[in-house]
Amino acid sequence: MADHIKIRPATGTWVVRAAGAVIGESKNALELTEGDYPPVIYFPRGDLAMAFLDQTDMSSKCPYKGEANYFTIVAKSGPIANAAWSYEDPIEAVAEIKGHIAFHNAKVAVEQV
Repeated sequence: MADHIKIRPATGTWVVRAAGAVIGESKNALELTEGDYPPVIYFPRGDLAMAFLDQTDMSSKCPYKGEANYFTIVAKSGPIANAAWSYEDPIEAVAEIKGHIAFHNAKVAVEQV
């Protein structure tokens, strides 16, 4: 794994809320820290209401994690475009995040409860 990326279990219970609705809650989330960036919480897909997440055509590439695919959240108040992402086939060094989805904190609330 790249020296500047660390993945560990996120302690406690984590919840993600979008437009007032709970999209997911997990005691099995992962915390990824990368360099000086704030930690990012990755939720297991099984702990998310995937019916509210539509995969988009957007993607990006990270040299340390691989190609990210994005999701729009289908909320009652309207779509929240590209609010979440996942690495479907991450680089081997960060393979732990496969099957997990992270959320943009500027678009949704990710909180420890």
